Amino acid sequence: MELQSCINFLLTTAQHEVFQTFSAGLAQFNITPGQYGVLSCLWQNGSCTPKEIAQILRLENSTISGVLDRMQKRGLIDRVVDPNDRRSVRVVPTEEGGAMKDDVLRLIEELNIDILSGFTAEQRATLISCLQQISKMDEPI
Repeated sequence: MELQSCINFLLTTAQHEVFQTFSAGLAQFNITPGQYGVLSCLWQNGSCTPKEIAQILRLENSTISGVLDRMQKRGLIDRVVDPNDRRSVRVVPTEEGGAMKDDVLRLIEELNIDILSGFTAEQRATLISCLQQISKMDEPI
């Protein structure tokens, strides 16, 4: 099989291009695409455990720990003791982390539109459906 027909190569190069575009756009907020993922989880859920964030983002617990450390040092999130289970820690957005929500979500929408601008509406829907199928997004985590 030629490299240019290999699904791994195609997905890797496409992901790299999208990551570079998102990194450049999110730089104005001084956050990375991974940090956007964490913030998105928190904006949607209010608070999450580190394990829940890792599951939603499909990352290893050890990976998310480093991301959370950097975000806490930057003042975007706090870790607080769960009032219902003192052994558990929940991650919450700080005021700064919450304040950027609307601007970041607007940018993400613009970036998605830009990246998919060469596709018809039907092609976009098919692409998203195929990527969800490959990533098994319809299966429980």
